Amino acid sequence: QLQLVESGGGLVQAGDSVRLSCVASGGTFNTYIFGWFRQAPGKERDFVASISWQGGGTMYADSVKGRATISRNNAENTVWLHMSRLKSDETAVYYCAAGTGVELTQQLKHYADWGQGTQVTVFS
Repeated sequence: QLQLVESGGGLVQAGDSVRLSCVASGGTFNTYIFGWFRQAPGKERDFVASISWQGGGTMYADSVKGRATISRNNAENTVWLHMSRLKSDETAVYYCAAGTGVELTQQLKHYADWGQGTQVTVFS
């Protein structure tokens, strides 16, 4: 089981960018796919982006396409999510998740390991 620790959240002005990090430990990092999800107050946890084992494949939610980039460095056991042109309704807790599947997926059930999340608050 991987342990995941997110960081990089905080107060962000609408229109600005944020870069979130997720550091993993306790497993063989390059055998996991990773995803980023977010959960706003009172709402369900939604998919944002995912990345394949070696980083060659990525998937994005329609709402963030063109504004988000997910990347990873297997030597550093780290996954990043960079988001630009943030909107106030993207205020949420952002979670990093890891799964042992082969194919990228938006479905939460395919990610077994989760971090505690990092709060991103977008203000205008």
